[in-house]
Amino acid sequence: MIPKLFQIGPVPVYSYGLMLGICFIVASWLMQKEFKRRKLEEGAAINITFIALVGGVIGSKLLYVIEEWGSIMSMPTSRMFSTDGLFSPAGLTFYGGLILATILVFIYARVKKIPFLRIADAAAPSLAIGYGIARVGCHLSGDGDYGLPVSEFMSWVPWGTDYSKGTLPPSIAFRGSELAQKFGGVVPDNTLCHPTPIYELVFAIIIFSILWSKRKVFKTDGKLFGLYLILTGAFRLLVEFIRLNPKIAFGLSEAQLISVVFVIIGLFIYYKAPFGTPEPIKNTKRNSK
Repeated sequence: MIPKLFQIGPVPVYSYGLMLGICFIVASWLMQKEFKRRKLEEGAAINITFIALVGGVIGSKLLYVIEEWGSIMSMPTSRMFSTDGLFSPAGLTFYGGLILATILVFIYARVKKIPFLRIADAAAPSLAIGYGIARVGCHLSGDGDYGLPVSEFMSWVPWGTDYSKGTLPPSIAFRGSELAQKFGGVVPDNTLCHPTPIYELVFAIIIFSILWSKRKVFKTDGKLFGLYLILTGAFRLLVEFIRLNPKIAFGLSEAQLISVVFVIIGLFIYYKAPFGTPEPIKNTKRNSK
């Protein structure tokens, strides 16, 4: 694990931050290409990327705070406002960012009088590959997003990963869990675990490939975005089975329940949007550059 890649003078460059930056650069570039192809204003793609960046970070942190509200409120004040509490670099939850970013982009679309689902379709491939790139940052930083020890599930896999040098090593990530009791109370930091962020990278590449190949096939607004929600929700649902997260209801974690909701919404949008030609947007200017 390499949480800090290098340092430029007094400024450290962290692996997660770097990959997050690359994620938004790649996503913005792909989205601009799609906006141009769909005859949408290319400048709007840059605005939407910025909105998604701000909304994504804030939403991710908000959901994390909601999830960990009890433990954060029980901390001493000095720790609560430190990097161990509210300002923890590991305290980011993907679905929180996606939900808030979607709401903000929806508002932007209404103001600009651009069909939201048309924007969502243009952004869907970018969302898929961007998520995968960001997960590389999670893997390099070892921020606790990894999975169960391979000794507990699928012990035959040869790619168990040592996260002992990550920002949240196993002794901390699994602290207080039933799993820790199996290890005598503390999971050793050198325990080999499933590299679930890499699994998600592979899934993200698969989803991106499918969406990219279908972007010219689906002509009706919403169909591509619906497919994105279905695939993303289904893959995340599966990956969560090999992570140690609290079960909220029906034997599923919070992320899995949200994944189920995403799949249902995706199915509704996908089958509600039949094949056909979308209505043209009035008064939409195309960037001449």
